Amino acid sequence: MSTLVKTDVLSLSVSERIQLVEDIWDTIAEVPEEVTLSDEQKAELDRRLDAYHRNPDEGTPWGVVRDRIRSRR
Repeated sequence: MSTLVKTDVLSLSVSERIQLVEDIWDTIAEVPEEVTLSDEQKAELDRRLDAYHRNPDEGTPWGVVRDRIRSRR
């Protein structure tokens, strides 16, 4: 990352930087075919999916987690 861009990003508030990261992540999520995973990452995702299928009521929905995180700002 160029020094100018890094300086510009660091001049943003923390909440603005978090929003920037979310916006960047959304652009990555739009092209999932371009995201490559290692065999270890694939195995971990399979393990987590299996755990979910065994007990789908365990855990916390993403919306609840997101709201909890955002309420801390």
